[in-house]
Amino acid sequence: MVLGLACLTVGAPARAQLPTFSSKVEVVRVDVLVTQSGRPILGLRSSDFELRDNGVRQEIEFAALEKLPLRLILALDSSDSVAGVRMMHLRAACEAVLDRLQKEDEAALITFNHTLVLGSPFTSDLGRVRTALRAVAPGGETALIDALYAGMVLGEAGSGRGLMVAFTDGADTSSFLRSQEVQDVAKSSDVVVYPVTSGRNGRRLTSFLRGIADQTGGRLFEVESTPDLQKAFVAILDEFRQRYVLAFRPQSVTKGGWHRLDVLVKGRPFDVRARAGYQGGQ
Repeated sequence: MVLGLACLTVGAPARAQLPTFSSKVEVVRVDVLVTQSGRPILGLRSSDFELRDNGVRQEIEFAALEKLPLRLILALDSSDSVAGVRMMHLRAACEAVLDRLQKEDEAALITFNHTLVLGSPFTSDLGRVRTALRAVAPGGETALIDALYAGMVLGEAGSGRGLMVAFTDGADTSSFLRSQEVQDVAKSSDVVVYPVTSGRNGRRLTSFLRGIADQTGGRLFEVESTPDLQKAFVAILDEFRQRYVLAFRPQSVTKGGWHRLDVLVKGRPFDVRARAGYQGGQ
């Protein structure tokens, strides 16, 4: 299914009307990764965390390695540069991740060159995703920025925890959206984005992709070449499954507008990654 940009709220009149993600303001959920020297820290409890909403300390209702179903979005570069053996490596990386999903998890596939294609909507029938993956025929230019936007919009629908793995091996050459517009959406998206790049061309968007990862609480993976993709994709899934989920009901803060989130582990010099904030309801 080719995704028309109009249906993704893209277009000159729509630029001032990009969607607002409310994050279900009654209870705000935050995916958090805690590491030390790159190794995840396990066994933490609610009392170990401190979370501030616009500078106001909040009471955390739970902090667990959450068992909510995973909703995985694979957003894959299918431009001409991915043809041949690179596509073979990319398919193998995706297959390895799909093999590790649990029965209650769902996956979706978006591919992008100069157009966006919804290869498969969210489904627990992973055979459908695999079939769509095998049908990808690389060619054309690259609309990475538009694809990131589409993936975050897709991931906002439904319950569960949204994870987007977005791969590209080159610079964006044909997106309609501007990078700043997608960064604005990322600031309040519930979807955790892990961009993956390969090769010299993939590094052209490093700053932009690292910003998207930071805003959503994910992490940028840079690999030397496509044979390394499988290891990177599996590492992303393993890391995501070791993230905590914090939940709180905002207190003593205004309901509307942008809410900055600050999360730390009390008294410990751990590295903490979490999304930058959320957009409050009106």
